[in-house]
Amino acid sequence: MIQLPRLYAILDRACFADADSMLVGAEQLLAGGVTLLQFRNKNGSARQMLDDSRRLRSLVGERASLFMNDRADLAVAAECAGVHVGQDDLSSEAARHVIGSKLWLGVSTHNPEQLQAADATSADYLAIGPIFNTSSKEKPDPVVGLDGVRHARSLTRKPLVAIGGITRLNARSVIDAGADAVAVIADLRDEPRKSAEEFFRILG
Repeated sequence: MIQLPRLYAILDRACFADADSMLVGAEQLLAGGVTLLQFRNKNGSARQMLDDSRRLRSLVGERASLFMNDRADLAVAAECAGVHVGQDDLSSEAARHVIGSKLWLGVSTHNPEQLQAADATSADYLAIGPIFNTSSKEKPDPVVGLDGVRHARSLTRKPLVAIGGITRLNARSVIDAGADAVAVIADLRDEPRKSAEEFFRILG
């Protein structure tokens, strides 16, 4: 079973003016101790996503694991460590077929039924959320809250990532509720290095 770091940092291309500024943000996160980065781009072309992910992969090197959001094919092409798929993307097993057995596979879930279904697949870890209100999605799923984390924890032995509205103010409560890691976008955007360092101090 894989072991996830407490902080699962997500680099959303939409949060940056261009690829260069995203790379600067990634470097600051790495300097702050981040060892797992997910690259997310919901609107770019496949070519742009591949170019950006390859640049990120080169920057990250051996310092951290780079995951691709949604696109299993691009994860393989960019030599990422894994891919994370949602409920509207490739199925878990279809993604596994593309990436093979060596890359990590994560799956987003939003309720107990989805989590139990994902738990029965070859996914290496499961995500549950949104835990709190979030602005990172135009049409977010219903908030599951800390009780949702506790319930999810009771349904799987796989590593559990909590996502959605998590900040330095509430992250500890999410870990205490049973999550192995917290996925964060917005609260790492400003002063990424300092923010990451504070998260690690809070999460222990």
